[in-house]
Amino acid sequence: MGDVVHRLAGLQAQEPRPPYLGVWARLAGFERDHLHAALHARTLVRATLWRATLHLVTAADFAAFRPAVEPVLAAAARRFDGVDFAAVGAAADRLLAAGPMTFNELRPRLLAEFPDGYDRTLGYVARMLTPLVVEPTQDRWSYPRDPAFGLPGIEPRPAGLPALVERYLAAFGPASPADVQTWSGLRGLRKVMTGMDLERVTDFTGRELFDLPGAPRPGGDAPAPVRFLPDFDTLVLGHADRTRVLADEHKGLVATKNLRVRAVYLVDGFAAGTWQIKRSGRRARLLLSPFGPVDLKPLEEEGTRLLAFAEPDATSLSLEIVP
Repeated sequence: MGDVVHRLAGLQAQEPRPPYLGVWARLAGFERDHLHAALHARTLVRATLWRATLHLVTAADFAAFRPAVEPVLAAAARRFDGVDFAAVGAAADRLLAAGPMTFNELRPRLLAEFPDGYDRTLGYVARMLTPLVVEPTQDRWSYPRDPAFGLPGIEPRPAGLPALVERYLAAFGPASPADVQTWSGLRGLRKVMTGMDLERVTDFTGRELFDLPGAPRPGGDAPAPVRFLPDFDTLVLGHADRTRVLADEHKGLVATKNLRVRAVYLVDGFAAGTWQIKRSGRRARLLLSPFGPVDLKPLEEEGTRLLAFAEPDATSLSLEIVP
């Protein structure tokens, strides 16, 4: 299970449940307790990383790549004027050294030290500049609605930008520098990639892409079973060019104006619609919103498995087509 998270270099984790569903979609025999135990053992952590957003990553990857994305995190923090960034970061380190806190607990303490500041800004700056991990609990998806954040206790082991590029390509290649930059939030990676020992291939548009030497590249006739991917899945967010999984005309149905990225299901490797789970008492329904004509039969088996995993205490499971 840790191998899946490692291979993907993380799964986006703004919310607690999607990483569980993301691993479930990719790993046969996966059970909730596997991930829950790894989080409590700190072999996996939920922390701010790629694109300055929360991700589920291995502890080793957090140690290796958190230093690499510090420019992204610092730039996010420095959107705010009139903040002594070094002082706020130092204060957050000192306050959290006493133990984990929720941001509802941390913000007023920061405001007491910086009374001319704005508590939300102070909290955001602390979150960007101070390496933190979210503290797991015994909740079903390992985290409550208002989780506590703490110092990671993980020694940084910087791996460098070439290692970052290699990890991305191992998960998503062939890809362009823009793809790696969109996924990581970093800029200036074309120079890094052109200086590496990478294979160069050309896609059907004539665009140059990079890949690891000898990496497998299945053809278009390779089997691609139905898959249900959760909200904010890394497959949707991991490219500048999303047309490899999501047609241009459907982007607005997946990425919403309020910055949500809806859960999608894949048919033959491409997003064919969005989905959501509705729960009423002991009944769980998987609501499918297809992008076009749909044959429900190929979706039923995998969709029922998804419901059984996501809602294990439901006694009635069903799939429905909705507009």
